[in-house]
Amino acid sequence: MERAAVLPRLTWQDATVSEVRRESATGTTLRLDVDDWAGHRPGQHVDVRLTAPDGYTAVRPYSLASAAGSGVVELTVDTTPGGEVSVYLARQARPGHHLEIRGPLGDWFVWDSQALTPVQLVAGGSGLVPLMSMIRTHGAMGHPAPMRLLYSVADPEHVLYADEIATHEASGLASVIYTRRRPEGDPRPPRRATRRDLDQHLLPASMQPTCFVCGPTGFVEALIGAVVGLGYATTQIRAERYGERDTP
Repeated sequence: MERAAVLPRLTWQDATVSEVRRESATGTTLRLDVDDWAGHRPGQHVDVRLTAPDGYTAVRPYSLASAAGSGVVELTVDTTPGGEVSVYLARQARPGHHLEIRGPLGDWFVWDSQALTPVQLVAGGSGLVPLMSMIRTHGAMGHPAPMRLLYSVADPEHVLYADEIATHEASGLASVIYTRRRPEGDPRPPRRATRRDLDQHLLPASMQPTCFVCGPTGFVEALIGAVVGLGYATTQIRAERYGERDTP
């Protein structure tokens, strides 16, 4: 079923917002009703098009957060200061509002759920969104391959999917590090990821994991260098970058 969804749908489809859910201080999840949704693979994205009454259009890409094979279309949008599309989607969209989407798109930053290779996920800020699709797909399938997440975020108010992440932390499948302010009781000082953090929280290179890294450009570049330094094979690292903002 999932492999049938690899081919992108390049025509625009009408989508209706059916649910709006605040995820963090700046992040909002939109559930969309889309007729004849063909499904997606974990890690893919869609283009979203908004059209103003005067005919002006704006198009932006957004990662899919929902599990592959679920039939659910969910996007989590982090507000970008001055962003005309992200501000509308995250702050103004309501159930019943209409927009257009095109996709699913992307075939590189995608987890192959048929593979049994261990998977290490590394997210900075809203870079968690496509990785959450992988985590949810993995859980829904009861997939036997190890999958672990390291999530770097500024402070507790900016944690996306807080309840799910807390559950995965409790089971040892996820670790959260804070760069600006830590929650009460967290013994780790707030700072960017260190070699010690990676040694402690990442799957060992001896397991030959596939590694997905997603976040701001500076964060991704730094983390790629760090995991290569740990012995991860460059051929097993896949990265998705956005913007030029500071590292989370």
